[in-house]
This record gives sequence, C-alpha cells and structure tokens, in this order.
Amino acid sequence: MTKTVTAAFAVLSFLVWSPNQAAAFCGFYVAKADASLFNNASQVVLARHDNKTVITMSNDYQGDLTEFAMVVPVPEVLTKDQIHIAKQKDIDHLDAYTAPRLVEYFDKNPCAPQFMYESAPRASRMMKSTGSAPPMPQSGGGVTVEASYTVGEYDILILSAKDSGGLVSWLETNNYKIPENAGDVLASYIKQDTKFFVAKVNLDEQVKTGFTKLRPLSMAFESPKFMLPIRLGTVNANGPQDLIIYTLTKKGRVETTNYRTVNLPTGQEIPPYVKNEFKPFYKDMFSSAVHKEDMKAVFLEYAWNMGWCDPCAADPLSPKQLRELGAYWIDEPHPNDSLSPTPRPRRSRNTLARNAYVTRLHVRYTGETFPDDLRFQETGNTQNFQARYVLRHPYTGNAQCDALKNYKRRVIERREKERVTLAGLTGWDMTQIRAKSGLSFETPTNPIKPVKPKPILPWYKRIWGD
Repeated sequence: MTKTVTAAFAVLSFLVWSPNQAAAFCGFYVAKADASLFNNASQVVLARHDNKTVITMSNDYQGDLTEFAMVVPVPEVLTKDQIHIAKQKDIDHLDAYTAPRLVEYFDKNPCAPQFMYESAPRASRMMKSTGSAPPMPQSGGGVTVEASYTVGEYDILILSAKDSGGLVSWLETNNYKIPENAGDVLASYIKQDTKFFVAKVNLDEQVKTGFTKLRPLSMAFESPKFMLPIRLGTVNANGPQDLIIYTLTKKGRVETTNYRTVNLPTGQEIPPYVKNEFKPFYKDMFSSAVHKEDMKAVFLEYAWNMGWCDPCAADPLSPKQLRELGAYWIDEPHPNDSLSPTPRPRRSRNTLARNAYVTRLHVRYTGETFPDDLRFQETGNTQNFQARYVLRHPYTGNAQCDALKNYKRRVIERREKERVTLAGLTGWDMTQIRAKSGLSFETPTNPIKPVKPKPILPWYKRIWGD
C-alpha cells in the first residue's frame, strides 16, 4: 500500500542545525491554553547544549497507520543508539507546564482592606529501541541507503542522495508518495550534504507495543548549527500550520535570529466572565496577534527556569523527565559540589532541576510568510515570562462604609478598561462584551463614557502624525 507523507507530518520534516529574575506574579491559576486548542498543531521538543542536540517529535497521527510516513532531514548518518522512543506523557506535561494561563484575584472588603495574595500551590526515558532491522531496500538512482533499523514501532532508513530527482524517484519506487514540488526543497538540503531520516510504521511491532497511538521519536546528534527547517512541511500543507517548539537549554531563553521573536501580550486584566470562555479567548487573541504581525513573527509564550513556577499551570518536570527529553546535562554535578568539604548527597529523583531553562515558542506559518527555515540562538536572558491573563473579581459582600461608594466607582472604571482590553486583544464585539460583563451596581443612572480602542496607525504616522 502506498505510504503517504501527510501534511500533518510534513511539518515535522525538518533539520536541526545551528550557526535577573522577574518579580513573582502570584495569583490563583484557573485555566490554561495547551496545544490541543489548535487543530493539527505539531509539537517539537528541542534540547541543546554545547552543539549537542536532542530533538523529539510528537506524532499525533490520526488515520490508517499503513499510510504513515515521515521524512526528516538530519545532519549525519544516525546510528541506532541515536534514535529512541520517547513518552508522550512527558511532552504533554511540558506542554501543560508552559501553557498560557488564566489567573484570578478577589478584591478584599473595601471597608477593611487586607491586600494579601496567595499563589497557587507548587507541586512539586527515553525507551530503549527494540526489534531487528527491516529488510534493507536497494540503493540506486543516486540514492544510498546508509542504514536501516527498527526502533519500537518504526522502520527507519537513513538515506543520502546526489540529487533531488533521484531521491524523489527512489521514494516513489519504494511506495512513498511525495508531494508535488518537493524536489526543489529537497534539492536545497542535498546541497548541504544532508542525510534523510525516513520512518514508517512496522505494524507487527506496533501491535506488540500495546499503544493505540504512535509514540514520539527522539534523535540525538552533534552539529554547530541550530536550526529548524520548516520548508518541507509547507509543500503539501493545506493552509496555515501551527508549530509549538519547546526548547530546553542551560543558559537562558531561545530566540529566532532570522524572524522576529515577539512576546505575546501578557498581564492584561480582562472581564471575569472570560473564565468560562478562555479557550475561544486565547485562540482569537493569538490569531489577532498573528494578524497584527502579518504572520511573519515567532511568538514567545513562556520562558522560565524549570526549578519553579508562579502560578503553576502544572508541576515542574522532574530531572528524570528532563533527561529523557534530552537535557543530558542535568546529571552534571553542581559547580559548588567541588568546593564543599564533603561530597553533596545525590539529589533525589523528585528534586527540581536547577539548571534547565525552558522556552516555549509558537509560530503560525505558510510557505509564503516563512520562506526560510527557523534559525535559533540561545541567549543569556533568564528573565521570566509567561502569557498570563488576569481576572479581578469585585467584592460582593454586605459591608457598609463611606469607602464603598468610591470603591464601586473604581470597579466600574476598571471593568470598562477590561472590556476595551478584551476587545483590543481579540477583536470581539464590544456590545456583546458589555452584555456579558455587567456589574450589579452598574446602572444606566451612573454610566461612564465608553473608552474607544485606539486605532493601530502605520509606523510612520506614529512618528509624524497625519
């Protein structure tokens, strides 16, 4: 049966190469916006230090497994020991930990103000490859089969090619259907002496695993370049694609060097009713941010030291989980260990990692808006950042005092600002926002003048005006 390189997995066909704490936020975490919000969002975990890279791809394939195939450009011929099966639950945990979140505060009694905030309580392997190698297909047509392995439920080939036409012909001859126009993209990688990691499902091994879904694949290699090719994934894509990249590094956050890395709007106060509509809010807010940047920016959703979080949308990952996702340096002794008069005791498996920094980047792209592969750099920036949105609930008790009247006036003004902020972030209709966010003490007899969102002017008008 023909093996199809699907759009859902073409986006994962990439090459990874490369050329002061902020104040605590606090608050009660109440909702998060994880990767499941976005249809067919691809997830990639990228752990990197000292030119050593481990890349893990989440294969959320929904279809006949006989149709699954994946082509991944890689910088070298990988040995079987460099390919492993990862755990989807570790990626899901990382996704939940870094997800954009909603937090809420409750106003205290204005007649007896006590400004106390509580933070949400903190909570405190790669599997060995198995199976024998599949039958080695024949080289030919300028294509050389460099290696052949079975790893878990995957039959894997490592190919090299002299030209793209020969590679396309070889794949089609061996029952891999390649999208039209893929040859041009493949040719650019072949010129860089790239090898090609080709995977399909071994149905017999899949049955033995007992898993109903494909497990993630991890690859480890060394390269001086830090790069994520995405062009091959746009060849047969049907519309814009979402890609969420989680990077694990030792020094600080990761940014793109050939596209703008933009912080998502964060910290804004929005009406409390959004608590029940957080998913559509975040989807529309992200779409609005993408539109404002003409779909030509990579968005930062989270950047934090893995040792703690505030507020926590999920527990931080354990050192064991981080090592399984490729953060190999977690096993290294702490620099102060050698200075101690006696050896430090080995940290328990549940101890939080103190030298792992996670960055979550989210990009929506097409071949036209992102014509080049993503290039990254690790920075020394360790400033905390999270896409975080705030709900402030007004006091609703029965207290009576002279301060109550002024308090209600301030709440009415605050609520109107929240409405304007919400409309500006999402493009939602202000009439509907007001209808859903009314205050019990906000009456037609004491309305405040609506604040209209300021139009976004072209950059040159912001310099010179009209």
